[in-house]
Amino acid sequence: MPTILLPILVWTAAIYILLWGVFYLMQDYFFFRPEILPSSFEYRYPFPFEEVNFDMEDGGQINGIHFRVPNSKGVVFYFKGNSKSIKGWGKFARDFISKGYDFFLMDYRGFGKSMGKRTENALYNDGQFVYKWLTTQYPEDRIIIYGRSLGSGIAARIASWNRPKMLLLDSPYYSFIYHIHRYAFLLPLKWLLKYKIRTNIYLKKISCPVFILHGDRDRLIPYKQSEMLQRVNPGMVHLITIEGGGHNNLPGFPEYHEWLYDILNDEELFNRLAKGEDPKTLLVA
Repeated sequence: MPTILLPILVWTAAIYILLWGVFYLMQDYFFFRPEILPSSFEYRYPFPFEEVNFDMEDGGQINGIHFRVPNSKGVVFYFKGNSKSIKGWGKFARDFISKGYDFFLMDYRGFGKSMGKRTENALYNDGQFVYKWLTTQYPEDRIIIYGRSLGSGIAARIASWNRPKMLLLDSPYYSFIYHIHRYAFLLPLKWLLKYKIRTNIYLKKISCPVFILHGDRDRLIPYKQSEMLQRVNPGMVHLITIEGGGHNNLPGFPEYHEWLYDILNDEELFNRLAKGEDPKTLLVA
């Protein structure tokens, strides 16, 4: 080996190993964009709600908001994306309470008023704890789990452990490790990535109908990943395409609300979809 190449190889290896260390130590910063709220912060919304806190066995605390409507048809347990806090995400309650459902969402650890060490298992355990609490408030066949973006994999995990009426996934990823590999393919993610979140595996174990809503122009989490998820369990997973939809604008499309309304309120349509009928063959009301 020429002498001049040795220092180049040493520096290349050192930079590569440094990159490993930066990725490992900083990945929570890369993947999570939390908004932290003081415990005295008061939520304000134009519809009735109550704030709920849960003390976890490991010392963590989970903060959530529970919106209620008279004579509700059930509750939507909403797992949000990776940014900000439920202060801002609470606005999505209107998409469900307007359709006759109560709405519950919580902040992950390190977001809003929720506290404690955040790990992949903690995300699952916190979600499961809150789900079990919801089963004391509602029959399980009236609980709907909704996962948005980052929350889609967590929602799929909770649905795989339980028997909710249905699982709704909004712009989901095939698995978190698969998605991150698109950007960090040079890194040994199997050993470095703290959050694997294997949505594809959880959907194989699901016992309720699954409906995926995904825009075909999503640049952050490509539509292809939902097509892959649909193929994982085609008998249970139904893919609904929002044509022209991106990653953060699905609620701006009338088709999104039409499909959401029909899935939540049209029992005949729900049963036809649950039995495997292709959404493309059905007319939106």
